[in-house]
Amino acid sequence: MFRLSHLLPVALSTTLSLTVLADEASVKKAIESKLGGTVTSVTKTSYLGLYEVYVDGQIVYTDEKISVLFAGDLIDGKTLKYVTRERMQKLSAIKFSELPLHLAVKQVRGDGKRTFASFEDPNCGYCKRLAKDLAKLDNVTIYTFLYPILSPDSLEKSNKIWCASDKAKAWNEWMIDGKTPGGRGDCDTTAVNKTVELGRKLNISGTPTLFFLDGERIPGAIPIAKIEQKLSQATVNK
Repeated sequence: MFRLSHLLPVALSTTLSLTVLADEASVKKAIESKLGGTVTSVTKTSYLGLYEVYVDGQIVYTDEKISVLFAGDLIDGKTLKYVTRERMQKLSAIKFSELPLHLAVKQVRGDGKRTFASFEDPNCGYCKRLAKDLAKLDNVTIYTFLYPILSPDSLEKSNKIWCASDKAKAWNEWMIDGKTPGGRGDCDTTAVNKTVELGRKLNISGTPTLFFLDGERIPGAIPIAKIEQKLSQATVNK
């Protein structure tokens, strides 16, 4: 026997889903109007009725009326889990296979089986510290994208490194030994310009920023032990 009551749970679920979608759409429109940025996603959280808004590479939280906006770590009161950090790790991930690796300075050591990429500015102190640590790695392929965002001199040095006959050698001599890049900088430096465009598209605001095969993004000069750990765990995110 057909009963209308059998359809009620399905209908209610569908209605709730449509309501959530409608609310998320209105939040997206309101945030873009207020902040002028590009909202990539809006997700209703299970905390205090808040919405997570991923806008221009950052997470902000708001209510359905957009009466408040705040950015910072949202921590689960029961588990003490850093909710925001876990979500950023997921939202900021990329498809490693889509990186234009031909735009990067390539270094291969040992069998080169382990792979990662980094975006670095030649005038970045943390990048220089990272370079000294990376010199200790073996059996690795490193793709370094020259990302000159700190000063006009950063662009000049990046161009000279790109124009060097041995790009990897020029990069390491400057970053580790402080030897001024010997390239003239007047070759085709389109790759450097394209890297800057790519970095902006990926919302990379600081250097160094590392990407691993699983797509995870890690900003900053992380300890070499963490890099070794990621290299042993990472699998290709297609």
